[in-house]
Amino acid sequence: METKEKTYNGMVINGFFAILFNLVMLPALAFLNFYLLEEVVWLAVPILLVLILAFVLMLPGYFSQEPNEARVMVFFGKYEGTFKRTGFYWVNPFMNKKKLSLRARNLDVEPIKVNDKIGNPVLIGLVLVWKLKDTYKAMFEIDAQTMAEKGNGQVSVTVAGRMNAFEAFVRVQSDAALRQVAGEYAYDDNEHDKNELTLRGGGEEINNQLEHQLNERLAMAGMEVVEARINYLAYAPEIAAVMLRRQQASAIITAREKIVEGAVSMVKMALDKLSEEEIVELDEEKKAAMVSNLLVVLCADEPAQPVINSGTLNH
Repeated sequence: METKEKTYNGMVINGFFAILFNLVMLPALAFLNFYLLEEVVWLAVPILLVLILAFVLMLPGYFSQEPNEARVMVFFGKYEGTFKRTGFYWVNPFMNKKKLSLRARNLDVEPIKVNDKIGNPVLIGLVLVWKLKDTYKAMFEIDAQTMAEKGNGQVSVTVAGRMNAFEAFVRVQSDAALRQVAGEYAYDDNEHDKNELTLRGGGEEINNQLEHQLNERLAMAGMEVVEARINYLAYAPEIAAVMLRRQQASAIITAREKIVEGAVSMVKMALDKLSEEEIVELDEEKKAAMVSNLLVVLCADEPAQPVINSGTLNH
């Protein structure tokens, strides 16, 4: 999108030269006026009034600017450009100098309840770093002045008031972007393809998708998201207990699968070893009984209670 921001190229005077003229030259001219026109009072008084008026009118033209600050110059409603140089300067006192901060700012979005791809309610929050990129769009494409209104109905014209208004805009758009991204993915892959991207396992891909969505939404306001990351993710309280039990059941099943796999391997190894060493000859019925007993011992949750057979193999 084409930007309308431009650099201010109007008259700019070093502030120290201007203040030297204001505090030294104008009083000197006033003294010289009375000295030369001492006998022509009717002419000296109007000149003195003009000099006093010039002194007063010059005062609003002074301003100082720090790094990563900018001033949007507006002359009777017309945008004249954005001034970004640092230092102490004087410009046309009738110029409206709207101060903005270009520094990076943090925003911690409180967790909100959304439905994931399969309809499960989840709580998700994010933290992001943003800053102003286009001062023209920030000042004139969104109604920042209305958003900066205080409780008494007056508009806050300070840089803090404007930045708080921009932050409120970012917060609302962040909420919308977070809901959109969260609705495109499942919380986890318990019931879906293991290769499918999820909110819990997506990591950088989910964060990049969220950052992209935020930049698209904030581009119209001249703002840029430097970094966006999900910092809170959990099931909503009404289903958290059920989902915890499901996760526990899934973990138990996975553990049982490993136990059975290991037990079968151990039984096979025991039978092969008995056959190779020719320790005892077992028919199919005895092998089946031995396999059953070994599986019971190896797969049991509690330690086996051994029973010593003092008779024969058949009794």
